[in-house]
Amino acid sequence: MSNKDAYWNKTKNHMIVTLVLWAFFSLVIFMFGSELNTMSFLGYPLAYYMTAQGSLLAFVIILFWTANKQEKIDEEHGFSEREDD
Repeated sequence: MSNKDAYWNKTKNHMIVTLVLWAFFSLVIFMFGSELNTMSFLGYPLAYYMTAQGSLLAFVIILFWTANKQEKIDEEHGFSEREDD
């Protein structure tokens, strides 16, 4: 397997994991909203909290994790945009 193919394979797998995480925090959690409302967080129903704050926080964490992981994949395969000093 060439370096380009290995790079694309890792990037593709990383993209799939990222999309699965995104789908979980944007769709799956809210499918169970009525069950989540039986629990509370800081005095609010859990489904409300996840809608208002939790999913947004999860998306920001996923964003930074994705960028960091992709940068490591780029460096590993020689496609990094960083310049060596």
